[in-house]
Amino acid sequence: MTEIAPRPRVARRIGSITESATLAVDARAKALKAEGRPVIGFGAGEPDFATPDYIVEAAVAAAKDPVNHRYSPAGGLPALKKAIVEKTLRDSHYQVIPEQVLVTNGGKQAVYNTFAALLDPGDEVLLPAPYWTTYPEAIKLAGGTVVEVFSGEDKGYLVSVEQLEAARTSRTKALLFCSPSNPTGAVYPPEQIRKIGRWALDNEIWVVTDEIYEHLTYDGVQSASMPVEVPELADSCVVLNGVAKTYAMTGWRVGWMIGPRDIIKAATNLQSHSTSNVANVSQRAAIAALNGSLDAVEEMRVAFDRRRHLIVRMLNDIDGVECPIPAGAFYAYPSVKGLLGKSIRGRVCTTSAELAALILDEVEVAVVPGEAFGPSGYLRMSYALSDTDLVEGVTRIQKLLGEAE
Repeated sequence: MTEIAPRPRVARRIGSITESATLAVDARAKALKAEGRPVIGFGAGEPDFATPDYIVEAAVAAAKDPVNHRYSPAGGLPALKKAIVEKTLRDSHYQVIPEQVLVTNGGKQAVYNTFAALLDPGDEVLLPAPYWTTYPEAIKLAGGTVVEVFSGEDKGYLVSVEQLEAARTSRTKALLFCSPSNPTGAVYPPEQIRKIGRWALDNEIWVVTDEIYEHLTYDGVQSASMPVEVPELADSCVVLNGVAKTYAMTGWRVGWMIGPRDIIKAATNLQSHSTSNVANVSQRAAIAALNGSLDAVEEMRVAFDRRRHLIVRMLNDIDGVECPIPAGAFYAYPSVKGLLGKSIRGRVCTTSAELAALILDEVEVAVVPGEAFGPSGYLRMSYALSDTDLVEGVTRIQKLLGEAE
C-alpha cells in the first residue's frame, strides 16, 4: 500500500503570511492594560482623536435610512466615487473620473486588490525599506516576489533612482511607493518623485503609490502625487488612499484605489466575489468627511506637530539612539543600533526585536521593532497618543536605556 504524505492543514500561501506586527503589538499592549498594568503603547498607527462630530452625525442619519440597509454597488456608492474624484482634484490636482475609482474596505484591501490585479507569479515588486508591514504580505499573496531596497537614516530613509535601478531585473513589474512614509515619516521632495516616476516610465514599471498620509506634513513640506509630477505615468500608476488617517476614521474601514479603468474593473470584479460593497453607513460617513471642512484635520496636524518635536528631542537625548525628525505622518523611526550588544539590566539585546521585548518587560512600554518593517536596528514609535502618555512612555525608555553598559 502506497503511503500518502500528510498534507498541510493550512494552505501554504496563507501559512507563510506573518501576523501584522503593528496590530500584534497594539493587541498585546491592550491586553496588558486590561490586566491593570500601566502599559503605554506606541504601536498603533491611528490618531488618538475622535472622528469629527459632523462625520458621526452623517453616519447616524445614514443608519436610520432604509436605503442603506441593502446591498449597494460592489465598487462603491456613486456619491462617494464623485466625492473622491472631487477631493483628488482639490488636494492633489489630479483629474480622474468615477470609473477610475474603487472604494475598498480600508487601505489594506486597496493594497491587496491592486497587487492581485497587477501581478502574475514570478513578477517582482521593488519595495523601498523601511516599509509598512502589510506591503510584502499583500505582494506575496498575489503571487509576486518582494525585492527590498533599503535606505537608512543617513539618507533620510529615502531611496534613490540609482538604488532602484540596481535592484531592477527583467522580472520587475512594479514599484511600491509611499510618501509620506509609514513607518519613517519621510517625505520625498517633488524633484525626487519626478526622477523616480520618469525612471519607472522609461523602464515600463508600474507605480503603486500610497498617499494616505498626504495631509500630515510639517515645516512647510508638501506631499506630491506621482501621476501629477509625471503625467505620462497615469496609465501605469495606481494611487491608494483613504479616510483613516486624515479624519481619525481607522475603524470605519473606507479606502480606495485610483487607476486605469482596466485595472479598476479587474479589481472591482475581484471585490465583488470577496467582500462586495463597503458598509453603506461607513461610505456615507466618508462622503461627509471628504465634502466637509478640513479644520478638524488641521487641529490634529498641529497636535501631531507638537508631539513630533517632543518625541524626537527626547529620543535623541538617549545615548546610542539616533532619530531623524520626520517630515510627515505620525511616526518616529529611531535607530537603536548603538544599543545593540550592550547589557541592560543583565540582558544583552542583539536585535531590535529583543530590545522591544526588553522595553515591554521592564518598563511596560510597547514599541514595534524594525524587523516588522525591514532590517533590524530600529524601532517605530507612533506619536498619535496623548502628550502625557508620550512623555511618560519615553521617560521610562530613557531611564531603562540609560542603564546600558
